[in-house]
Amino acid sequence: MSAYYEFKPYNVGRWIIWGLFALVLAVSPLVFTSGLGHTLLSQMGIAIIVCLSYNMLLGQGGMLSFGHAVYSGMGSFLAIHTLNLVTKGAIPVPVSLVPIVGGLFAVLFAALFGFVTTKKAGTPFAMITLGIGELVWASSLMFPEFFGGEGGINGNRVTGTKPFGITFGPQIQLYYLIAIYTFVCTGLMFAFTRTPLGRILNAVRDNPERVEFVGYDTQRVRYLAFMISAFFAGISGGLAALNFEIVTSEVVSGGKSGAYLLFTFLGGATFFFGPIIGGVLMVLALVLLSEFTKAWLLYLGLIFLVMVMYAPGGIASLIMMNIRVAAFGRLKELWVSYLALLGTGLVAFFGAAAMIEMVYHQQLNEALGPKMQFLGATIDSGSVNSWFGALFVLLTGVALFELVRRQFRHQWGEIQEYIEKEMKRRETL
Repeated sequence: MSAYYEFKPYNVGRWIIWGLFALVLAVSPLVFTSGLGHTLLSQMGIAIIVCLSYNMLLGQGGMLSFGHAVYSGMGSFLAIHTLNLVTKGAIPVPVSLVPIVGGLFAVLFAALFGFVTTKKAGTPFAMITLGIGELVWASSLMFPEFFGGEGGINGNRVTGTKPFGITFGPQIQLYYLIAIYTFVCTGLMFAFTRTPLGRILNAVRDNPERVEFVGYDTQRVRYLAFMISAFFAGISGGLAALNFEIVTSEVVSGGKSGAYLLFTFLGGATFFFGPIIGGVLMVLALVLLSEFTKAWLLYLGLIFLVMVMYAPGGIASLIMMNIRVAAFGRLKELWVSYLALLGTGLVAFFGAAAMIEMVYHQQLNEALGPKMQFLGATIDSGSVNSWFGALFVLLTGVALFELVRRQFRHQWGEIQEYIEKEMKRRETL
C-alpha cells in the first residue's frame, strides 16, 4: 500500500499566511474609510500585481527589463477601448472582466516583441527591451487614433450589466474588485513558481549553460515566462484603466518601467513577497511623498543608493535575515544596535534633507523670500548659519552612523558564526 500512496500533510503555515493576506485585503477599506484611503488601497493592489509580474522576469528569470510598462500600458489601452465598446453596446463584456481582456491583449504584444527580446539574455536583453519601450512610447504620440494623443482616452466604468446592483461607481466597490484580482493573481503567480516551468526558469537564471546541456531550450523558457509575465501586467493595466477612467501615453513611458524596476528591487527581488512590499512603497512614494516635497525623486534616488550599498537584497532580505536570527533566539541582542542605527541615520537624513530643501527653495521659490518651513521650524536658506548647521548635522550623523555600523557589523558577524555552528551541531544530532 505504501508503495502507491504517500501522505502529504497540509502546510499549515502557508494556509495561515494566505488567510492573513486575504483578511488584510478584506478589512483594509474598513479601517481606512476615507476616499483617499480607498483610492490608495486600490492603487496598491494594482501596483502589487504589476511588481509581481515584473519580478517574474527579474527575480525568477534574471531578465532585467527596461520596458515592462509596454505590457501593462498596452493592457490599459486595450481595456479602455473595450470599456468604451461596452458603453456603446457593441460587445457584451462585463466590466469586471475588462482587466482580463487587457491581459490577453498584452500577451499578444508580448508574443510579438518577446520573440525578439528573449533571443538574447543579460545586457543585450535589457537594451532590446529599452529600445522597444522607447519605440512604443514614441508610437503613442504618433498614432492619436489609438492612443488618444497627449490627452489620452477617457472611459466610464459605470456601464454594462449591473449584477446585484454593483455599478463600480463607488470607489469601495472597485477596490474589492481589485482586491479579488490581487489575491487571485498573487496566488497564480506564486503557483507558477512551483511549476516545472517556474523551476526551469530559475535554473535558466542561475546556469543557462547547464540547462542547455540537459536538453532544454533556454530561449523558449524565457519566451514563455515573458508572455505569462505580460499577461499579469496587462491585468494590472486593465485595473488601472478602470480605476482612473483615463489612459494616457504616460502608462507606456520609460519612467513607468523605471518605477517598476526600482520598487521591485527595493522590496526585494529575490523573495516572492518582496514585490508586494515594493508595490505598497511605490504608491506611498508616488502619491504621498510627492505631495510633501518637490525633491521627492531625489530622495528616492538617495534611498535606492543606500539600499544598493547596505541591503542589496531589498527590504524582504532584511526581514528574512532577522527572522533567521530570531529563530535562533539572538534577535533581542540587536535591538540596541538597531535603535542606534535608526537614530544616527535619522540625524544624517535630517541634515541632508535640510540642505536639499534649501537648494530647492532657492531654485524654485526664490520669489517667496529666503525663509522657509522645514519640519515645523523656520529656517533662512540665505543665511550661512543655516547651511553650516545643516552641514554639521549631516556630517555628525554620518560619522556616528558609520561608528555604529562598524560595531553592528562585528556583532552581526558573531551572531552569524554562532548560527552556523549551531546548525552544524544540530545536523550531527
